[in-house]
Amino acid sequence: MGRIVSFKGKLADGVQEEIPLQTNNGLVGYKIVKFDLMPPAPGVTNGENVVKIYKTKQDSIDALVNFSDNRLLAAGYYASESSSYSDTKTVIFDNEKFNQDIYITNKDARGNFPEMNYYIELEQVKLDLNEQTVATLKDIRNNNVPS
Repeated sequence: MGRIVSFKGKLADGVQEEIPLQTNNGLVGYKIVKFDLMPPAPGVTNGENVVKIYKTKQDSIDALVNFSDNRLLAAGYYASESSSYSDTKTVIFDNEKFNQDIYITNKDARGNFPEMNYYIELEQVKLDLNEQTVATLKDIRNNNVPS
């Protein structure tokens, strides 16, 4: 197992953040090993948020999840009903290796959670030249796909 690096933050509704990972030679890769969500005031507010991690910058931020989109690395859904004290969280992530910056987005699907906290753990892995070439070519192809 490689070194684990973590990132955490709070995203406002409709916002996208870049997580810088790119290196000069592209021989360091990453894969997601943990992705978690938590609202700023757990148990207090009703809301639904969709948080997604992409390999490329997104032109628009929405709450739609399309697992056929080859740019999508992870998606998380968090719903809370304070009156029934129930929370639902679903997080799914790909096992794909990547060597470029990634982008995380948040969309409030109901209009009650204007922000969402996230926590991501990435495993840092050494890429051989073939893996580096594949990861870089995927990134080039993904940049030509309209969002």
